Amino acid sequence: MKSMLVINYLLNGIIVGTLYGLVGISIVIIYKSTKVLNFAVGSLLTFGGLISFTLLARLHMSLWIALPLAVGITGILGAFVERLSLRPLLAQPILVLVMATLFIDSVLTGCIYMLWKTYTHIFPPNTIPGTTIKIGSIFINHEAFYACIAALICFVLIGFFFKKTQTGLKMRATAESSSVAMVLGINVTHVFSISWILAVAVGTLAGFLLGNRVGLQATITPAMAFRALPGIILGGFDSIGGAIIGGIIVGVLEQMAGGMIGSNYAEVSPYIILLLILFIKPEGLFGTKRIERI
Repeated sequence: MKSMLVINYLLNGIIVGTLYGLVGISIVIIYKSTKVLNFAVGSLLTFGGLISFTLLARLHMSLWIALPLAVGITGILGAFVERLSLRPLLAQPILVLVMATLFIDSVLTGCIYMLWKTYTHIFPPNTIPGTTIKIGSIFINHEAFYACIAALICFVLIGFFFKKTQTGLKMRATAESSSVAMVLGINVTHVFSISWILAVAVGTLAGFLLGNRVGLQATITPAMAFRALPGIILGGFDSIGGAIIGGIIVGVLEQMAGGMIGSNYAEVSPYIILLLILFIKPEGLFGTKRIERI
């Protein structure tokens, strides 16, 4: 009986962890391309999720129309935010750009309060069609399972984009040195814009999947998004694969600690393990280790 509980906690942890990993990918895309840590990820994720909620619940669109439309709308929003808020600051130190993301977060949070208030918004029943999946004596919620599959597919596609496409290679080169990239003829501002469009689109998918599980709320959901941070620090800030693996580790630790030790330990345990690992590998499990000559 106890072994079945452990398996259930493990499966739930993997499912929750893939959602953390998807949020982490949204952060890593911008960091990998611009070296800017995006603190607006929570509000962007919530904004995108609420747009998908509006299209589904208020305008009664089908899932296959509403979700791509929401991703497209928020992708345009990402380009708009980058163009107006960050591009004029490109010559400034990284810290200034990071502070700009905090400004973006505040503005978006205000917009969310005005447009959707502070209510918890619950997606319509059976937004993701299907039935509970049974494997032996283990039952898995089909919505959670499909969310996990969608996150893994997104991970594969983003990894392919960065490693195999010209745009992805340009984004990686820009992250290494924007000045060298410009010398090589790479349009750095175009790269920054693409990274924001892609990151916000991924964040919208994460917002939809997260909202479909627990609902969306203007003050709670952004805080939940930042629970992905231990995962990307653990996996490495510049690693797409590390974001997924780190997110899964965090999700499994949360579920195991919460279920087998006590609910109070669920949120603390990943940070304890994270701290121990960072003592050994400060760059994370899969992050790039940089050695600078003094």
